Amino acid sequence: MEKISIWLLFVSLFLVIHVADSVDDAARDALVTFYTGLSNNNRPSDLNFGWNSSSDPCRDKWKGVDCDAKTNSLVKKIEFYNSGLSGFLNATALCNVDSIAASLNLLNLSLNNIGGEIQADIVKCKQLTRLFLGGNQFTGKLPDSMAMLGNLIQLDISNNRFGGELPGLARVSSLQMFLAQNNQLKGEIPAFDFSNLDQFNVSNNNFQGPIPDVSQKFHADSYLNNAGLCGEVLQKTCPPPKKKSKGLSNKGILMFSGYIALGLVIVGLIVFRLTRKKVESVEAPARSPNKVASVDDFVDTKPSFTSVELKTDVSKSDFSINSTESVMVSSSLVVLTSPTVSDLKFEDLLRAPAELLGRGKHGTLYRVIFDNGMVLAVKRIKGWMISIDEFKQRMLRLDQVKHPNVLPPLAFYCSKHEKLLVYEYQLNGSLFTLLHGNRSGRRFEWASRLSVAAKIAEGLAFMHHELHGDGIPHGNLKSSNIMLKSNMEPCISEYGLMAMDPQEPSSMQQQTKDTATSDFKADIYGLGVILLELLTGKLVHNDGVDLTSWVQSVVREEWTVEVFDRALISEGASEEEMLNLLQVAIKCSNQAPESRPSINQVVTMINAIKEEEDKSPVQEP
Repeated sequence: MEKISIWLLFVSLFLVIHVADSVDDAARDALVTFYTGLSNNNRPSDLNFGWNSSSDPCRDKWKGVDCDAKTNSLVKKIEFYNSGLSGFLNATALCNVDSIAASLNLLNLSLNNIGGEIQADIVKCKQLTRLFLGGNQFTGKLPDSMAMLGNLIQLDISNNRFGGELPGLARVSSLQMFLAQNNQLKGEIPAFDFSNLDQFNVSNNNFQGPIPDVSQKFHADSYLNNAGLCGEVLQKTCPPPKKKSKGLSNKGILMFSGYIALGLVIVGLIVFRLTRKKVESVEAPARSPNKVASVDDFVDTKPSFTSVELKTDVSKSDFSINSTESVMVSSSLVVLTSPTVSDLKFEDLLRAPAELLGRGKHGTLYRVIFDNGMVLAVKRIKGWMISIDEFKQRMLRLDQVKHPNVLPPLAFYCSKHEKLLVYEYQLNGSLFTLLHGNRSGRRFEWASRLSVAAKIAEGLAFMHHELHGDGIPHGNLKSSNIMLKSNMEPCISEYGLMAMDPQEPSSMQQQTKDTATSDFKADIYGLGVILLELLTGKLVHNDGVDLTSWVQSVVREEWTVEVFDRALISEGASEEEMLNLLQVAIKCSNQAPESRPSINQVVTMINAIKEEEDKSPVQEP
């Protein structure tokens, strides 16, 4: 009898330990239902993937699941970053299970193709501290219940199609990051606690009213392209609040009615006179129609600032572009969906003084300053044998794809021989200048370089994901095409301006699938070279020495540490992390395109290095 009791005790202990080391059935089944919705029931064939009812999320280490280290039975994180998912977010299935709701603190679904609306049951996942939904196809209004996720620290809903007004997220006092750029949100921005926020962006929406960031913690690029917003940071004065009108007496109503009638009569007479004058002016002969100089006059300007006019030798009739819902036609200039330059006319571009910033093999870059103080960058492209229709369609397609780390074109001009692109001018210049021409003595420490690398890779991954089907890679990725915003955030410029051979016949420029794939792989090579520049601080070409060849030769001689920028060494940057990033750079810059990693693999590798950096204690300079 005593022996039987001892065996029962052992069996009971085994069952207790086993149960404590596994996820309960309700949570497991809920997770399976949740993934079925995310993936449209397209389950990978990999047996180790998990996410099925015959295995355990924690013990069997399901893909994308991270569990509590002590109990190994509570799901803490779910991450499917850039995983090709195209279903919907079933928050009801996920958050209605108590064990999940009480333990899940990270949900990362960024850079997929997930659509539909966010269900109100998301609020039941009350322990969520980080919710990343950026770069998907979510629609509809954010549920009001999200304002009750009181533990949220980071919320990213950027690059979706959310609409309507924001719920009262300002009540989430712990919020440190809120990214909502590139949506269709409207109404006023809630009065967030800007003293807590470290990252904030609501650009490219339909917000209106005063900016609540009265201390101006964030720069204008956090609010751009919201036509109704006003505030000092945007240099746009807000109108005074409307006073409540008092009721009018009957006598007052009659008096104002009389004034209105009289006013209408006067306006009618003025309109009649103006219309008559306009008809007379149209019938008058045009002035000097042939006195327009060549664009070459603009190209021959000196690098120093000069008051030169941008001109073209093509008549305006050559630029008739049909208006669509997404573009506004102003003379010859096609203004894309950007309120920043909504009133820009082609004539304004011709008259504004310009400064030559640089010449390249395929184009010239200028800084153009307008009377109202607006500063734009204008890229002039020569010799690109692409039809006007194809160029226009490419620009309109690029206008649909927005990412915070990719600089979008604001407007364009296209004729048979001339193509101009207008961008927002970036005062801090390029990554090339920061690395190789930094006269200000500004420090560029290891953590900042790693962050730049990660953000460039993420921006490129987003563009590749969105535009691979269109066959539009960057085409000319290099450090001089990585611009630095006012907050020193990197943004990829000149995306999609592929440098084709001017001598190549137009019929030969139709890309095959293999050619398009090769062009995307060329972007990976360009990214690899940028990583080498960040690590070494050296020029890509210097006195006939190629950077990639030099790095590979040093690594072969086992003097790897010699490649790193001495400023990073003296700073005490982690040699292990620099070596890891160096390996990524070498893989990307492999001479054989088929041997280079995919952009998704690059993002994963760089983010893994960055996570290790974030865990490391801060080094004193």
